[in-house]
Amino acid sequence: MDANEILEIFRKNSALLEGHFRLSSGLHSDRYIQCALVLQHPRLAESLGKQLGWKLQQLKPKVVAAPALGGVIVAHEVARALGVGVRAVFTERDPAKRDVMTLRRGFRFTPGEPTVVVEDVITTGGSTIETIATVEQAGARVVGVGALVDRSGGNAEFHLPTASLLTLEVQNYDPANCPLCKAGIPAVKPGSRNPP
Repeated sequence: MDANEILEIFRKNSALLEGHFRLSSGLHSDRYIQCALVLQHPRLAESLGKQLGWKLQQLKPKVVAAPALGGVIVAHEVARALGVGVRAVFTERDPAKRDVMTLRRGFRFTPGEPTVVVEDVITTGGSTIETIATVEQAGARVVGVGALVDRSGGNAEFHLPTASLLTLEVQNYDPANCPLCKAGIPAVKPGSRNPP
């Protein structure tokens, strides 16, 4: 699959939204990628996971980790694509710890276990960076990053090998300088996490 085919999958599943959106990062945008509308279809999730797994396989990960909620299915499908013995785990925000990203549910790593961190969508890279830190604090060695969609235009920097299936240049706005706010267009929050 090439980038145009992947973009068409998102369009066919109404997963590329246009309007005025408040992102989890706190920024505003005129476009939003709702991967859940694609990932709700197991065959599409499997196919996209295979494509991303193929791009990450040379890193030889033993674990695929993702931030909940959006990355959980992606991690599962990438791990499945990478083959026997590769596990999928996820980090999540702990409300008891001021929503700090944590590793819970008994997930563990062997010291230095090679791990890739995957996402559904990378915007600023904040959740990915938090997940990398959480996984490394648990003893793993993060060897790369992957995403279905990188809407940063490739500008999110992780200082690790990074792969995505689709890279988009999507304009983000500080709420104080958002032209959509100035035009009086109400902002909506379609994601799984409240912005800061």
